[in-house]
Amino acid sequence: MRWVGDMTEIPTEDDKLYLATVINLYSRRLLGGATGLHPDAQLACDAIKMAVATRGGRHAIWRDGESQQVIFHTDRGSTYTAKSLMKLCRTLGIRQSMGRVGSCFDNAATEALFSWLEWEVLSRHRFADTRHAQAVALEWCYGFYNHTRRHSSADMMAPITYETTALQPEAA
Repeated sequence: MRWVGDMTEIPTEDDKLYLATVINLYSRRLLGGATGLHPDAQLACDAIKMAVATRGGRHAIWRDGESQQVIFHTDRGSTYTAKSLMKLCRTLGIRQSMGRVGSCFDNAATEALFSWLEWEVLSRHRFADTRHAQAVALEWCYGFYNHTRRHSSADMMAPITYETTALQPEAA
């Protein structure tokens, strides 16, 4: 399994809200989307924990006592090199991978999600506070992005539809 992650900032009138994401490269499904007031390692850890829970928990990403080798790719920011995140990844059996400094190309799936979020949500809304921004952004992420938005890398299907179709015996 290959996952990618990153963070983005959502401006509001009173503060900034940060969104940390974990995306499955196979289907482009957003597995974890954690929000918080600080772009720190704890927020990244929360997104990873959500992704693991979405996949059925720690035992689901392990088989026969061995990790299925989830590889989690991010940039080299201090958030993703923090000891707490590295420890969590080790505990969960997730192997970290990091791109070259200054390169956004190997993390294009998260950059695409942020671009669509900016175009389809943030450019059309003005948020009075972080609670409103959180509600709108997460509804778009988990509702529209995962269930409706079609992706060329997923045979022009929404991520959850693609995963469900791929699990059918006829699709094999």
